[in-house]
Amino acid sequence: MARTFDDLLKKVAECSTKKVAVAVAQDDAVLEAVVAAKEKNIAEAILVGDKDKIEAIAAEMKIDISDYEIVDVKDDYEAALTAVKLVHDGKADMYMKGLIDTKSFLKSVLDKEVGLRTDKTLSHVCIFDVEGHDGLLFLSDVAFIPYPDLETKANIIRNTVEIAHACGIETPKVAPLAAVEVVNPKMPATVEAAELTKMCEEGKITGCIVDGPLSYDLAIDPEAARHKGATDRKIVGDADVLLFPDIHAGNILYKAMVHNAKVVNGNVLTGTKAPVILTSRSDDFETKVNSIVVAAVVAEELNK
Repeated sequence: MARTFDDLLKKVAECSTKKVAVAVAQDDAVLEAVVAAKEKNIAEAILVGDKDKIEAIAAEMKIDISDYEIVDVKDDYEAALTAVKLVHDGKADMYMKGLIDTKSFLKSVLDKEVGLRTDKTLSHVCIFDVEGHDGLLFLSDVAFIPYPDLETKANIIRNTVEIAHACGIETPKVAPLAAVEVVNPKMPATVEAAELTKMCEEGKITGCIVDGPLSYDLAIDPEAARHKGATDRKIVGDADVLLFPDIHAGNILYKAMVHNAKVVNGNVLTGTKAPVILTSRSDDFETKVNSIVVAAVVAEELNK
């Protein structure tokens, strides 16, 4: 079971070599990340985009990409379609966003002919390795679905549990978060959290333990659970997955952790036929590399 990103790296070392198709690869941060991923034996890359610009950026950064496969496509959206088709056709294992706007990138993911769409809900999963916390934390959804309804929340749990399983966590504990840990009819997030718990008990959500509503402190801090007399809960400060009531709560916590705590993290878009690496321009180099690590682990699981 992976408890740190170092454990995930060891897990990648046990996998077959993965290949990532990069859409519009003429991006310095993305090029730096895929080169580092190759050097660390995480994954190889196919660079799709304007070849002249890709080579110019690499030269400026003093990066040797002479042995990389480069597919020369000048138009950004055509480059995205070309890159996603490589994954769709099994020539690459994961799909990564380069210098293209998110809307166009997602449009290529959902393309009916060459994309990676399934009948599943698309959702974003962030994995955190937080100093001082025992084990990895899986956060969802912090970047993709603004206001999930009850069924969407159930699907987010299903997607996130698949990622946790790929990371070796056999029965992840899922905490649907709210401001309080009791059901209050005037607080819809608590009502839905309780319903999700019931759905898990009835076998409608499987492969995990769901216990909600839970406040954040009860979900991640065993001492807080003891102080509040909540030691009879299924989750006693040992949650693996944090499910947020909406994107505001998730995104605020995500950014607070990134900017105010000592963390290592990686992100992946799931609910697709293959892992999709959707990082932000503001994400640092390490986060981009770690996102490739997560995608490689998930790709290995999907290929079984």
